[in-house]
Amino acid sequence: MKIKNLFINGKTFLAPLAGITNLPFRLLVKECGCAVVCSEMVSAKGIFYNSEKTLALLSSKKEEQPLSVQLFGSDPDSMAKGAKVIQDLKVASIIDINFGCSVKKVVKQGAGVALMKEAELSERILTAVRKAIDLPLTIKLRSGWDFSGQQAFKIAQIAQNSGVDAIVMHPRTANQGFKGKANWDLIKELKQQLSIPVIGNGDINTVEDAQKMIAQTGCDAVMVGRAAMKNPFILSQIDNFLSTGSYKTPSNYDIFRTMERLTEMYVDYFGEKPACKMLRGRLSWFVKGMPGSSAFRKNISRINSNNQVLALIKEFETSMA
Repeated sequence: MKIKNLFINGKTFLAPLAGITNLPFRLLVKECGCAVVCSEMVSAKGIFYNSEKTLALLSSKKEEQPLSVQLFGSDPDSMAKGAKVIQDLKVASIIDINFGCSVKKVVKQGAGVALMKEAELSERILTAVRKAIDLPLTIKLRSGWDFSGQQAFKIAQIAQNSGVDAIVMHPRTANQGFKGKANWDLIKELKQQLSIPVIGNGDINTVEDAQKMIAQTGCDAVMVGRAAMKNPFILSQIDNFLSTGSYKTPSNYDIFRTMERLTEMYVDYFGEKPACKMLRGRLSWFVKGMPGSSAFRKNISRINSNNQVLALIKEFETSMA
């Protein structure tokens, strides 16, 4: 598929996840075969004020390209300036505007899903950003504040008319968060209304779910978030299934090597102590459902060194043999 002039080799996108889709995790998912990875949400105001924390979120490596950087905010001028800074830094292949985050502190700023109530402001933001950059521009939205999807359809039309090149839809309401069921029928309706690519997101927990979403909605690609946290191979599995009708399930050997690889990248990027604190939660994702995983999770919650991590991974792998 193509988004503007960007050719994408595959139909899989890693969803932006706050605190999760940092550079090491994106690199890991890319190594596992994802077509497009996405950054954590980046604050336009944070860029404007040169916040070190915000600018750190823009760290990138060529190996992860194409990278979509997701920007959030509610002021057209700062959004346009933030997008221009991202373009000038040459870290992104795509800039995505967040219309879907329902976290209270984001909504209180008038950003994220709050923008779906403000059609005029949304148009001003998208027009300003489109004028500021040449990169492919996308938006990620929810169905809106009720179940009808009408707010999503309205914002999507505004986006297409403002020069947005593709739309990601997560068909849950603002109040649902990640609860309840995503209404894929809304993705189908949106696809029928637009001429630009539509990427479906929500309730893709298995490879087969992705195939069903595309068949049911006609969407051009799928975006996967939480399922990729425990199985970073799922994105390449989806692409293989869509193109060949089959896919390979990762072996325990593949999973444990991936855990070691993530550990290596976290330690290199964050430093040993901060990495260990983060890995206490991260590594348990990969072993969920395995015999003995509860004991592994308990042990990994106490790690303080790289050597401890690697020893526990090896010990657990040996117990699985």
